[in-house]
Amino acid sequence: MEKQKLSEAVLIGFWASSYCHRVELALKIKGIPYQFVEEDLSNKSDLLIQYNPVHKKVPVLVHKGKAIAESLVILEYIEDCWDNTPQLLPQDPYERAKIRFWANFYDQKVIPSSYPIVHSKGKAREKAMAAFKELLRVFDDGIEKDFPTRSPILNGETLGFLDVIVAAITCIYPAFLSRLNALNGCPAVKETLPPHDKLVVIIRKLFL
Repeated sequence: MEKQKLSEAVLIGFWASSYCHRVELALKIKGIPYQFVEEDLSNKSDLLIQYNPVHKKVPVLVHKGKAIAESLVILEYIEDCWDNTPQLLPQDPYERAKIRFWANFYDQKVIPSSYPIVHSKGKAREKAMAAFKELLRVFDDGIEKDFPTRSPILNGETLGFLDVIVAAITCIYPAFLSRLNALNGCPAVKETLPPHDKLVVIIRKLFL
C-alpha cells in the first residue's frame, strides 16, 4: 500500500480489460500521471476489496485516497475533476446528454451482444455476430443522426468521451468496425490497447 501513496491517482485494473483501457485512455488524453496496479482477478487482492467492496471488480480509480468504481462513472469523474484541456465532453448540456445516451447504449446493448459470439459456435455464432453487427449499425446510424454536422467520434481533433469508450473494443473485434476501426491508428490508443492476438489467447482461456 505504501507504493500506492506515492501517486495521486492510482488505477487498479487488469491488462486485458476494455473497461480499464477506457480509464487509461482518458488519463493519457488529459495528461494525468497515474500509477497502474495490476489485479489478479483469479485471486482478488485486499486492495481491490478495500476500494470496491460492493462489486469487487476493476477498474477502480483511487484519487487522493478516495475510490471511484465503474468505468463510465470514472470517466465522468476524470472530466469533472481535471478540467484541463482537452475536454472529453462538450460544454453544451444537450450535446453532453446525447453523448451520455449513446455511451449507455453502447455499454448496455452493444457490448453484452458480443458475449454470445465468444460462447457459441457454428450457426449460433453466425446469428450472434449478425445481432452484434446490427447493434453496431444502430449505434453508428444514431451517432450520425444526433450529430449531423460534427461527429463526436473521430472529429479530426482530440479523442473524446465516445472515442474512449468504443476504442477499447476495436482490438477485440476489429473486423466488425468500419470508420471506428480508424481509432486504432491514434497514438494514445496504440499505446494503451494490447495486441489483438494476445487478447484472443486470454479470451479463449477465460471463456472457451
